[in-house]
Amino acid sequence: MTDSAPSSLLKRNPDVLTCIANLSNDEVFTPPEFAQRMLDTLAEGWASANDGANIWADSRVTFLDPCTKSGVFLREIAYRLIKGLKDQIPDLQERVDHVLTTQVFGIGITKLTALLARRSLYCSKWANGEHSVATGFEDEDGHVWFERTVHVWDGTKCRFCGAPKAIFDRAEDYETHAYAFIHTDEPKNRLVEIFGADMQFDVIIGNPPYQLAGGGGGTNDSPIYHFFVDQAVKLEPRFLSMVIPSRWLAGGRGMEDFRRRMLSDRHISNLVDYPNSSQVFPGVDLKSGVCFFLRGRDYDGDCAVTLVRDETIGPTNRRLDDYDVFIRDERAARILKKVLDHKEPSFSDLLTGDTPFGLPTNFTAFRVGHPEEGQVKVYASSNSGRRSGAMQRDQVTKNTHLIDVWKVLAPKAGPGSSGGHVIPDMVLSKPSIAEPGSVCTQTWIVAGPLRSEQEASNAAFYLTTRFARFMVSLRKISQDAMKGVYLWLPQQPWDRACTDAELYKKYGITADEQAYIESMIRPMEAAD
Repeated sequence: MTDSAPSSLLKRNPDVLTCIANLSNDEVFTPPEFAQRMLDTLAEGWASANDGANIWADSRVTFLDPCTKSGVFLREIAYRLIKGLKDQIPDLQERVDHVLTTQVFGIGITKLTALLARRSLYCSKWANGEHSVATGFEDEDGHVWFERTVHVWDGTKCRFCGAPKAIFDRAEDYETHAYAFIHTDEPKNRLVEIFGADMQFDVIIGNPPYQLAGGGGGTNDSPIYHFFVDQAVKLEPRFLSMVIPSRWLAGGRGMEDFRRRMLSDRHISNLVDYPNSSQVFPGVDLKSGVCFFLRGRDYDGDCAVTLVRDETIGPTNRRLDDYDVFIRDERAARILKKVLDHKEPSFSDLLTGDTPFGLPTNFTAFRVGHPEEGQVKVYASSNSGRRSGAMQRDQVTKNTHLIDVWKVLAPKAGPGSSGGHVIPDMVLSKPSIAEPGSVCTQTWIVAGPLRSEQEASNAAFYLTTRFARFMVSLRKISQDAMKGVYLWLPQQPWDRACTDAELYKKYGITADEQAYIESMIRPMEAAD
């Protein structure tokens, strides 16, 4: 076979992978253009670590996508290698067979995606099929493996991924979503079982599933993408690159240990962050955005951070572990330093945790009307709006020291667009004040005690300033606005209402920095 002969791998227009629909927000197909950007970053990292060498001209480098869906990474890698190895292996068919049988490997996450990946890579759903561009395979799977894997139940949950048994203990006709790559304590041994040889991959790259519905045994979804990252690190590839939700940067249920490992990992050379996920995955709304990283086993240094919104900021060389969460924009990091240098008490010290008085959001055990002797006023919220009523004082057993004081009610969830993926952002919903002799449901968290109505009013006004909401936004990466997101917001003297102009002057925030803050944060009316 010569290069003038037809080859499906070298004729890819129109590209079917640009128009297939996502299976769900959990299992998102990677657009070819984005896969190409990740591979460009990989090639730059490889060249930097190997005296300028071209990774696509190396016939010995091996690649693994451990969570392949459409097969786009495998296909793009194969395409680049087939072009790059032309001088070393002049015969096209020999070159194609070499790349596909010795260099490119994948693990499908479902039966369907394995078929898709083989179709993308081999131009046939069977590697040894009549229309396959590879002639070196005897079996149907080739090097895109999939077998039905089952969860390992530890009581009501899978001990590897936390999947609830009630949902994922399924009959053989159904997908288990027990992804083979992460359902083992010994990933190297698992790869031997899958590919029949002791494989040491030079590059691991992919777009893992993001979460499992009902994971953790409840009704909430649990993230699982970090399991793929951790498992890949165990395999010690020379380079690792994955695209994952950005929520781990500052939040995410159960992400504390993962975030600590990632931010302290000096092997991560590149981090590219997209707060608006639709810039990467059109039509997919991930409130935190998405990012991809490149980790070099032999790299040790600061990370080149790039933020992509309407404009591209960076790359800027930064330490990822300056704080316990990651500040996405270098401009924001400079402002934060100015504020923290004042070493003032945190507003979070005034706040309660979730469910401040022990009354859930759906609490209805109160009567409409004003409180009588031995009762307290209850502020509640429902689908029909805010309402109030009265209940017996002795039924409140949590944070009782806040009942008979002035306080601020701060909504525990921000506006629908909150999370930083759409700017300018509101960040927080409007706060209100509550008088002595009152409590509230889980709809709010409470700031107090405050000594007077005026102090409460001034504190509530403070939360409406752009400065305050900007400081909160640095730790708030989702719609939730719990106590922790207020950690970097300093307390103020509550004897007067502080305006943005006064706050900017106090903290030495320059005109350019003020313009940046106001480009990020929407104005809000003063609190009632």
